Amino acid sequence: RVTLLELMMVKVSDKNSVSSEEMNVFVRHADFLADCFQEKCGAVLKLAAAADAEDEEALVTIRLLDVLCEMTSDNSQLEHLQAFPGLLETAVDTLRLTHLAGKQTVNIFTATHAVTGQEEISHPAVGFKSHLIRLIGNLCYKNKENQDKV
Repeated sequence: RVTLLELMMVKVSDKNSVSSEEMNVFVRHADFLADCFQEKCGAVLKLAAAADAEDEEALVTIRLLDVLCEMTSDNSQLEHLQAFPGLLETAVDTLRLTHLAGKQTVNIFTATHAVTGQEEISHPAVGFKSHLIRLIGNLCYKNKENQDKV
């Protein structure tokens, strides 16, 4: 699943080589991806414990977030995802929970997390909070209703 999402990420981010037909396919699948993200977003919080650093559901959720960030960076998919029920609320709630998890103990979500080894630099959750903020920003872009929610 992670590999499939990474392939989608590459295709979505390369806007020059995507035909309008392919873009329509991505828009149709955006609902499915948003649904999956909403269902699985809690799995990322397991990464606060070092023992769960390779949790597959968390890795899938991180890649889902990456794909959603790319999709909301494109105007043809943005409006559709801005109106998706609950996606913005899920992103804001997940951001709050990861921020809280980082404050409770020193873990990958801690703002002052000291990077001491190569393994921590490549940890899949590095940047998760910034990607959540990017998704929230994209969902609020030129959308007064979503801005008011946040």
